[in-house]
Amino acid sequence: MTNSQRTDRAPATARGGKRERLAAAAARMLHEQGVEKTTLADIARAANVPVGNVYYYFKTKDELIEAAIGAHAEGLHAMIASLEELPTPQERLKELIGGWVRQRDLAVQFGCPFGTLCSELDKRADGLDRTAAEVMRIFIDWSEQQFQAMGRDDSRDLAVALLAAYQGISLLTNTFRDPELMVREGDRLERWIDSLA
Repeated sequence: MTNSQRTDRAPATARGGKRERLAAAAARMLHEQGVEKTTLADIARAANVPVGNVYYYFKTKDELIEAAIGAHAEGLHAMIASLEELPTPQERLKELIGGWVRQRDLAVQFGCPFGTLCSELDKRADGLDRTAAEVMRIFIDWSEQQFQAMGRDDSRDLAVALLAAYQGISLLTNTFRDPELMVREGDRLERWIDSLA
């Protein structure tokens, strides 16, 4: 869900200390390899932190997954803050869509960075799926506010439809390994935003 022009490939926490680097690396590795295949050693290597140091910050893999969810939330808040600098809700939503399109090669390889994680966590019985759902809710709430600012009475439905369109096209872009699908859907969504104003 992050916007690659406004935020880095890894969540914003990647610039911090070891704990923040581990959380950002966990987010990246979970996206690239999946929850079950990713080990603490993989994350430590990606963060350039000795594997023994991981246990100082995170006692379990689940704690690292939760930190990765937090890193995604931080990235989402940073993206929203950046989008809020644009003058109109239409421009904000269209820039958001443009960011998704710019990430199309990443979607081809791995799908949506956060949507794939949510899908995997839903299959587990540890409650992390609910934690991840709260991050998705932040996005829906922000999108709803944009549609409300456009004068729409159906703003919640439109916010859900926008996220559903992105998650769906991320899945298809990844499944068919076709970045052009994301480009075409981005164009359609921008026209849709214009039609709602």
